[in-house]
Amino acid sequence: MTESARKPRRPATTKASAAGSKRSRELASSTPEPDEQRYLLRLYVTGMTPRSRIAIANARSLCEEFLKGRYELEVIDITERPQLAKDEQIIAAPTLIKKLPLPLRRLVGDLSNKDRVLLGLDLRPPRG
Repeated sequence: MTESARKPRRPATTKASAAGSKRSRELASSTPEPDEQRYLLRLYVTGMTPRSRIAIANARSLCEEFLKGRYELEVIDITERPQLAKDEQIIAAPTLIKKLPLPLRRLVGDLSNKDRVLLGLDLRPPRG
């Protein structure tokens, strides 16, 4: 037997788990600033009605203006995926749900009132 075969080897996970716990500590200790947080948004609509199209356009426009590069917007048609609407207890459409960052928020309507949507998403328009 060769000498290297006799040496006990450290488990491969030791290094990885140490790195993982270090990364966890870094994430826990560094809370992102509000303007750096990622947003997870779900917009529930009923088919492609005019009101749904307006809500989708308004949501995309607001996200691009105020959350550019740090949002995920998922549009869910509740006529095609009713179970998701049931799970989220959607009783009216269109409804925008801010899943992340917490706290969870729900906004009902076509999202045409920009100030109310920004307030509901805990966003403030840039000053200037």
